[in-house]
This record gives sequence, structure tokens and C-alpha cells, in this order.
Amino acid sequence: MLDPAVAIATSALMSTVLLVLLGSLLRSGIPGVLEWLAANIAMVIALPLILLRGRIPDTLSVVAANMLMALSAVTYYAGCARFLGRPTHWPALIASLLPLGMALVYWRYAVDSIPIRVLVTTLFSSVVCVAVALLVLRHRPSGRSAYPYWVTAVMAFLFALCQVARGIYFMTLDGASSSLMFASTGSVILLVAGAAILPTLSMSAMMMVHEVLLADAREAANRDFLTGALSRKGFEAVARTQLAEASRRDLPVALLIVDLDHFKSINDTLGHAGGDAVLREFVRVTQMQLRRSDVLGRMGGEEFAVLLPATELDDARHFAERLRNAVIAQPVTTVAGPCTYRISGGLAAWRSGETLDHLSTRADMALYEAKRSGRNRVCVHEATPSAYALPPQGSLERASVS
Repeated sequence: MLDPAVAIATSALMSTVLLVLLGSLLRSGIPGVLEWLAANIAMVIALPLILLRGRIPDTLSVVAANMLMALSAVTYYAGCARFLGRPTHWPALIASLLPLGMALVYWRYAVDSIPIRVLVTTLFSSVVCVAVALLVLRHRPSGRSAYPYWVTAVMAFLFALCQVARGIYFMTLDGASSSLMFASTGSVILLVAGAAILPTLSMSAMMMVHEVLLADAREAANRDFLTGALSRKGFEAVARTQLAEASRRDLPVALLIVDLDHFKSINDTLGHAGGDAVLREFVRVTQMQLRRSDVLGRMGGEEFAVLLPATELDDARHFAERLRNAVIAQPVTTVAGPCTYRISGGLAAWRSGETLDHLSTRADMALYEAKRSGRNRVCVHEATPSAYALPPQGSLERASVS
């Protein structure tokens, strides 16, 4: 016959191991990890109390142990809420424990009924499991891998069903309440499932944390550490995806390549710290002009690229001119003094079937023409062997770009 003590001891061991693993994630600063750690601490304390039933007062082995397990469940839920950026509602969670505690006391000391105590505790844990599943499914972060979130939700739903089944099973048992009720094969099987709830959900939580850490690592790898713009690698990856989408949906795309005029002089005058401040300020100003779908990347040094999806060439011209004027209107304050700088740009409209490399080459050619014709302007590479330039005064100017 299966021994229920083995299942409980195994769950306690798993929760102890998870304590160590979750403890190692505390330094990540990810919300929810502390609550998940606390949930396992409560479980590690509760399970030995259950194993000591008959050798310690039932106040500890029945009431306190089950209350600790319930506290563990709601703490896990709070961890999921914090992880997903949702309110934890701690007052409501704590208040939910009070009826459970009163029921445990009543059905132990006023009327001693193991089946009803099991039913009450399993219904409580099943409700928490369903709440966890719904929370994770409703508030799963967009743009992230869905796998760990679906695993968590599915496991929570399955454990809720197992807990309901365990409660119903105990209600079908005949005879006086005794510890022998826990020794039947069906009881032990359902007990094993119940004991595995927190360890399994904790592992699912670690999967969600792992996914966040991987996403953060990818984001860091694709970001320029100085300015916060996408790195060249990150920009090109996103830009190729955008071009594929534009090709599929037959949408226009424009690419603007920008160079800060006479940046070497800025570095020579203000020092590299001043130059860095100018680069950061340029990115800040540019981001204020961007839509959510636009993509900004630092291609190297003082050169940046802006991809404008679903944008016709005329609209891209207006954007480029707005950006040029915004840069002029907002001088940079550096430790070495104020700095007013200018930008030159090259603009090209994407042609259906064109690669990002070819599009970039044409935008680079327009940028070269902008520099050659006096800087502080944006030149446009078009299908014809000529380009329109936007001079400082805003009127149109012809420039040869072949």
C-alpha cells in the first residue's frame, strides 16, 4: 500500500530544493520572486507538522498546518500578481483565510470530521489554483514567449481539478473519521497530486522568470548601452522583420539615415563626455518624434537610422524635417558647456522586393549628398537619378543622387 507520509516528505524535500533555487533569483530584482520564496517557506514548515500528526497537538498538525498551506497558496498567487504587474490585494487574500481557519477549528473540535476538513481545504486550494490560472492567462505579457505562461495556467487548472476530486472522494468515504482514511490507494494518489501543487507551480514560476531574464538579455544585446537606441544588430533584425511585413501587406516603408554634423569638433571642444551627452540627447529628441511602430538604431559612432513603416515618402520628408528642426531648437547642456548641433540625413523609400542592404545603400547615398551640399539638410534618394533635398529654410532643392 502506498504510504501518504512518503508523498508528504517528498513534497517537503522538493519545496526545500526550490527554496534554494528561488533564493538564487532574489538578486534579479524581478517582482514576485520574494513571494514565491515565502510560499515555499510556509510549505516547508507546514508539511513536517502534518507528518507529526498524533505526536503533536492537532492544533499544530491539523489547524496550523492547513492554515500554513493555505497561506502558501495565497502567497504564491500574490507572487504571480506582482510578477505580472497586477495588484496583490493582500487584505482580501488574508481575509479569505479567516473562514477557512474557523471551519478547520469547528470541524475538528466541535464536530470531528476529516472528510469535511479535507473538502474545505481542497476547495480553498482549487479556488486559488483557478485564480492563478486566470491571472496568468489574462495578463500574460505581450511580445513574450507564451510557453511558460500556458504551462503555469494548465498545471494550475489540472491541480484545481485534482483538489476538487480529492474533496469529493473523501466525502464518499464511510465510517468514523480516522487517519486510516488517508491510507487508501485513491486517497494517496490524490494526496500526491495535492502535495505536488506548490513545487510544480514554483517550477513554472521559475520558467516565467527564466523567460524574462532571457528576454532582458536579448534586449540588452540589441541595445546600444550609451544611448538606449537599438544596436546595429538589433536594428537590422527588426528592420528586416518590418520589411517582410511590408512586403506581405504591400505597405510603404521609408528609411532615414542621420549623421550628426561635425561631431568630431563637438568631441574636441566638449570632450568625450560632452559628445556622449549630445548623442543621448539626440536619441531622446528623436524618440519624442517617433510613433510606436517606428524603429531607431545607432549604426555606429554618430550615425543613426530610423525606419518608418507604413510611411509614404512625403510623410517621411516631413518627419525628417521636423526632426532636423527639433534638434536645432533644443541645445544640449553638458558639463563643459552648452552645445547647439545640427544633423544631416539621407532618406529613401523602400521598393517592393528590395533588401535592407540595398535600401540602406540608397539612403547612405542621399546622406552623402546632404553632407556634400552643405550639411544641416536632408536629401532624398528617389527612383529617378535625382533627389529632393530639404534645406535649412524648408524649401525644396534639387541634388544629384544616382
